[in-house]
Amino acid sequence: MTDIPRRTASRTAKLAGLPLGVAGRTAAGWGRRLAGGDRDEISAQVMAKSAEQLFAVLGELKGGAMKFGQALSVFEAAVPEEMAGPYREALTKLQTAAPPMPTADVHRMLAEQFGRGWRARFREFDEEPAASASIGQVHRAVWRDGRDVAVKVQYPGAEEAVLSDLRQLSRMSRLLQPLAPGMEIKPLITELRERMVEELDYRAEAGNQRRFAAEYADDPEIRVPKVVASAPRAMVSEWVSGRRLSDVIRDGTQEERDHAGERLAGFHYSAPYRVHLLHSDPHPGNFQILPDGRMLVVDFGAVAVLPEGLPHPLVLMTRFALQNRPADLIDLLRAEHFLRPGTEVPGEEILSYLAPFTEPLHTERFRFSRAWLRGQAERVGDLRRPEFDTSRSLNLPPQYLLVHRVTLGTLGVLCQLEAEVPLREIVGRWQPELFAEADPA
Repeated sequence: MTDIPRRTASRTAKLAGLPLGVAGRTAAGWGRRLAGGDRDEISAQVMAKSAEQLFAVLGELKGGAMKFGQALSVFEAAVPEEMAGPYREALTKLQTAAPPMPTADVHRMLAEQFGRGWRARFREFDEEPAASASIGQVHRAVWRDGRDVAVKVQYPGAEEAVLSDLRQLSRMSRLLQPLAPGMEIKPLITELRERMVEELDYRAEAGNQRRFAAEYADDPEIRVPKVVASAPRAMVSEWVSGRRLSDVIRDGTQEERDHAGERLAGFHYSAPYRVHLLHSDPHPGNFQILPDGRMLVVDFGAVAVLPEGLPHPLVLMTRFALQNRPADLIDLLRAEHFLRPGTEVPGEEILSYLAPFTEPLHTERFRFSRAWLRGQAERVGDLRRPEFDTSRSLNLPPQYLLVHRVTLGTLGVLCQLEAEVPLREIVGRWQPELFAEADPA
């Protein structure tokens, strides 16, 4: 990652090799089927090997490739059980680990961002990275006043790598689509490309984090580290650490899973109303559980600005679906341009299509699970079912795309946790009109 401009061709070649690998394994699978092999078993093996190759390459390249992989990671729970193992292992690696950049590059970046005397700001600085991600890595250090801090340093040439990767992945989106049940690949890549430029400026991220840290400063459930210093390509914040959410997903007790799920849901639904921002990178690598039970939240590079909280049409849509009011729901969808012009869709089919968002709100406590999410993904993606035709009639206006993806992503992580969560009470606390008796119109 030291000289990305000269390595763009190599990165592109590695990404371009992914479709060839998938195609080759698919052809081999057909040959084994013709020879009498079990169709489902062979398909699962082909998909598992393709997933392993995909996420190994994405993790190695960092940049936009790794960012894309992290975005997919929240939907791991929707992957069929027979191939979930390879997915789960590869995706967990993507959430927190990537090859480190050379020490000389770290020093050069810190000198560029904080001046040649950057070392004077620290009592201690650990040369080995504590964590790495798509566009930067984190070092542990001690600030000059004695505070333990995390120093986030961006990879040199990150912007070019990010945009080049996402352009290449966009060209491959149709072939990669089967690897992500329940998520449309091309719109996801388009949205990532549009937002990554914002994430590359750590000053903007620092501003977002300061707002979250101030609002949740004395919160009994959520902890956000305070920002100590920031520059365009480097940032220093308090060092806080706990148990990674991916560890809870892998081997947590049911009580730990439920606790983590409740904290995650509480943060997702409260932030738009408390901070008027939505943390928009919900993969498990950005969350930890602290010894005191609070959830630590990091990485505020991607946010949605929501001055009035969650957009009212989305709240109203959920309310009409919960109250089984298909006619009102259809009118709202048409008025807000969710329905493509000239299309007619039965209200009952729309209600069924929205089940992933409404079903968890019908009971006091809802048990999220991989099986439930797989069922939802299969139902919507099955060409023989009416939900598939409904999805082709619907349009997602651009202003709602990010909120929709983040909410789906959060539900995906809750399903990875297999958590039982009082979601109705949590959502009702911040969106009381959902369950109010009066007509909101």
